[in-house]
Amino acid sequence: MAGSSHGHGHTPAAWTGVIISFIGFCVAGAFMVMAQPVGFWAGMAIILAGAVVGGIMRAMGLGSNPKPLKMTGAPLATGEPVAAES
Repeated sequence: MAGSSHGHGHTPAAWTGVIISFIGFCVAGAFMVMAQPVGFWAGMAIILAGAVVGGIMRAMGLGSNPKPLKMTGAPLATGEPVAAES
């Protein structure tokens, strides 16, 4: 598994969003320890900004395209009732 790549976050959009969110976690954590609610909520806003920036960058084409899910096994339910065999 170490050699296989599934494209998990290897894009500029993902890296940027995660780095901004990580900075937000650090800010929120530091201000939480210092008992400063305003700073804590500022850190939470930075976390939200990281998600927004990552989403915008993905919409601009800097993220990965979603891959179709390959379903194997049982067919999907059709919603039709199954008749009992007698």
